[in-house]
Amino acid sequence: MSRLLQTPFLPSVSLPTKTRSSVPGFRVKPRTIPIQAKIREIFMPALSSTMTEGKIVSWVKSEGDKLNKGESVVVVESDKADMDVETFYDGYLAAIMVEEGGVAPVGSAIALLAETEDEIADAKAKASGGGDSKPPPPPPPASPPTPAVESPVAVEKKVAAPVSVKAVAASSVHPASEGGKRIVASPYAKKLAKELKVELAGLVGSGPMGRIVAKDVEAVSAGGGVQAAVAVKEVAAAPGVELGSVVPFTTMQGAVSRNMVESLAVPTFRVGYTITTDALDALYKKIKSKGVTMTALLAKATALALAKHPVVNSSCRDGNSFVYNSSINVAVAVAIDGGLITPVLQNADKVDIYSLSRKWKELVDKARAKQLQPQEYNTGTFTLSNLGMFGVDRFDAILPPGTGAIMAVGASQPSTVATKDGRIGMKNQMQVNVTADHRVIYGADLAQFLQTLASIIEDPKDLTF
Repeated sequence: MSRLLQTPFLPSVSLPTKTRSSVPGFRVKPRTIPIQAKIREIFMPALSSTMTEGKIVSWVKSEGDKLNKGESVVVVESDKADMDVETFYDGYLAAIMVEEGGVAPVGSAIALLAETEDEIADAKAKASGGGDSKPPPPPPPASPPTPAVESPVAVEKKVAAPVSVKAVAASSVHPASEGGKRIVASPYAKKLAKELKVELAGLVGSGPMGRIVAKDVEAVSAGGGVQAAVAVKEVAAAPGVELGSVVPFTTMQGAVSRNMVESLAVPTFRVGYTITTDALDALYKKIKSKGVTMTALLAKATALALAKHPVVNSSCRDGNSFVYNSSINVAVAVAIDGGLITPVLQNADKVDIYSLSRKWKELVDKARAKQLQPQEYNTGTFTLSNLGMFGVDRFDAILPPGTGAIMAVGASQPSTVATKDGRIGMKNQMQVNVTADHRVIYGADLAQFLQTLASIIEDPKDLTF
């Protein structure tokens, strides 16, 4: 759950108190006792265990707005997701100290909350006069584009309506959920859509998996409507990348970078296995119409195999001991705009395949909208990474810190095989490679686990019951 921290009230008023002399003839100098004014600092919350800083995506409220306890104040981008942050107190948003797009360390002040309207001026004076907390410097302004002769197509692609500087009233409903149907869009695209008054419903995105990005919103605002956004996708010969430019990591990319470096400290090894998928493919075709996904089938098969080999589902965190995890939570890597995240199918061995498929679709939608809650991405005990849909036949995956193993799944492809009667036949086969923590899991452990997994996939009757 997102949290807003508070410091002790900040002093603003002091009153003299009565004095008395403890020694006859000796006069005690009057002293003052500060009366605490109810001005609170709103801190950047820690939204995950790995979060060290957060980025302000948008302020839901404006300076001077009345706040009620439990009401959303700001949307913060952590290293994994965008989350609404609520206030634990009634009051007024007196001063915003970190503007939209700004980055602040966890625990630093991003705004001031006043209990009454009379204290707003004092809070603003504190914010502008510098108290103990200083906001990070605002990001440098974007460099103006260098004039150049461009083709008519390129010029048309870059045209966008100027962004209005007039403040738009904040809405409690995000554009990504208009009309009760989730629309996947980047946080900046949502913000831009509110500023330019563009309806996201019905808009075709040009980002990964149809995600709506900023240029789609700009294209519609420029007067081309939905067709213009589609045209941007079709006309664009290459992403809008300035060659030779240096691009800082996003918050999510920074977290991925730190995790990958941390994983280098773990001694790992890899074991590969070839699995025949004819029976699994037939089952998938049979129940696909009921909403079952191949990802859910693979996660279910993996979970059932892990139940028989608990050491592969274990984890070593301190280098001195390891834990047999009590739950089998299968995390599945998902590529999203600007990073990677691993939504978790919890208790995958116990949930039926139909519920598991529905849950997976829900998690993917939330992941691409950057709305996953911490428990939905940081509780995995075993990880799957599948590039088979891109035609990749085999690859190795890097072990996520804090877990015991990760399995890389390649594409299922027709292969020539020798049959039991000595003839040549054709079967669909896929390659899987498991990377494991060698401090806990040994070669024989993985070999036995993969044998069990292969038997489940090649005779998948247990996946649907």
